[in-house]
Amino acid sequence: MINFFSKFKIFFYVTNLLLIILYLFPGSLLGCIFFDNCKVQPQITSDVIISSNHFYAFVLVTILGYLTFFNSEKLKKVLYYLLVISVLLEVFHIIIPERSFQWLDVFGNLLGVVVVIFFKNLINKYGTTKK
Repeated sequence: MINFFSKFKIFFYVTNLLLIILYLFPGSLLGCIFFDNCKVQPQITSDVIISSNHFYAFVLVTILGYLTFFNSEKLKKVLYYLLVISVLLEVFHIIIPERSFQWLDVFGNLLGVVVVIFFKNLINKYGTTKK
């Protein structure tokens, strides 16, 4: 599976592009598609301390980043990129119409990236992997 993603990096790049489009769209693009109302944001699960949608999105993108650049020297750069973009995209909400900056979203984004990094480090330290 890891070889699949490393050969087809397009999945990681398309997912990043889709994430950026969803973040920078004025209003809710998913609300427009699913509810025919651009002011309604679909909610996967209810928010608890952090924004759950943002957490899930960044967990998915970070996992794809790990799978895509697993044995690459670019992995650290990808992880730094994900940490920066997790904050930067939310900061852009200050200037985008119909969007608002929220600390819960920033924490959800960052926690999504950090949780995957944490579990990957645990797996590297205590897990057995085939070489």
